[in-house]
Amino acid sequence: MTSLIDTPDIPLDMTGGSRFLRACLRKPTDRPPVWFLRQAGRYMAEYREVRKHHTLVEICKRPDLASEVTITAAEKLGVDAAIIFADLLLPLEPMGLDFEFVAGEGPLVHHPLRSAEAIDRLRTDRAGALEYVGQAIEKVAAHFGDRMGIIGFCGAPFTLASYMIEGGSSRNYIFTKQMMYSEPYAWQKLLDKLVTVLVAFCKQQVDAGADVIQIFDSWVGSLGVEDYRDYVLPVTKRLVRAVQELGVPVIYFGVDTASLLPAMRETGADVVGLDWRTPLDEGWKSLGYGCAVQGNLDPITLFAPEPVLETRVKQILAQAAGRPGHIFNLGHGIVPGTPVESVQAVVKMVKQHSPKYARLEVKNEIPEVPLG
Repeated sequence: MTSLIDTPDIPLDMTGGSRFLRACLRKPTDRPPVWFLRQAGRYMAEYREVRKHHTLVEICKRPDLASEVTITAAEKLGVDAAIIFADLLLPLEPMGLDFEFVAGEGPLVHHPLRSAEAIDRLRTDRAGALEYVGQAIEKVAAHFGDRMGIIGFCGAPFTLASYMIEGGSSRNYIFTKQMMYSEPYAWQKLLDKLVTVLVAFCKQQVDAGADVIQIFDSWVGSLGVEDYRDYVLPVTKRLVRAVQELGVPVIYFGVDTASLLPAMRETGADVVGLDWRTPLDEGWKSLGYGCAVQGNLDPITLFAPEPVLETRVKQILAQAAGRPGHIFNLGHGIVPGTPVESVQAVVKMVKQHSPKYARLEVKNEIPEVPLG
């Protein structure tokens, strides 16, 4: 069988940017592109140095700082794509909801939405206030050219709505689901307003040079399939299609979403992100192979000894089986304390093993690691 690297329609001079874009569109590549969720973060000394002097929101709002941490992380890791340093909740502020990050607790929305009247007061005409994200993307795009794919992003309607209603992170999403079930008109109005703002926000990012937009639906795994289809899928599909009409592919990512994958495919997203709970080949099969996939190494595997880490990387590459449309990534973001050397090692492993293991089965075994 002819290997992918011998396929004549693969460009010989492929850059990280072209490799990443081709994979998003399920076109053959010389190897899977690789990048990492939360690749600029507290695990990296350079980022911690910036954080000594600036809050997270300050970094997001200063294009010079946001572009600096984005570029530094992508270059240090040697990945194929750079995702702009920003935060999902940034659109809340121009809509009229103030928030802050509380140490040890995460984001806190000061006045959660609990009524139709509060939703009525939300603004949709001030997305221009988010232009600092686009300005940061311009700097990153100018720095990398086509050497790397440039990823912009936004939160998905359900995830942002849950933050706005709950007032922060939640275990059970009681207030969100209460509104979803009991006040469908208020719920729909909130989602509609979010889509209006998010499309404008994504357009700014695409105009600034983003090659791809990733839509984070971080909390959608809290829903059952029926609730997802009834209350979330239609509006998410609208957002995905509107972003695609801007001329870029869309990556749609959620956590703990194995049961939702067939429904998530119905959004029409070009790429669906897989978390680590489902083997990549099973997840891709459940999507009908009708889209590309991104994932799906468990981020805590980055703390494992290198032989274990290498086995897991090989397994994922084998599960992808050389099929066009695999983007190697984690199943969620890099966590604080992760050894930078382990992240760099994964990039090298993907580059080293992709041609060799593209069509080989890797035994589901963990090598013995000497103790002491």
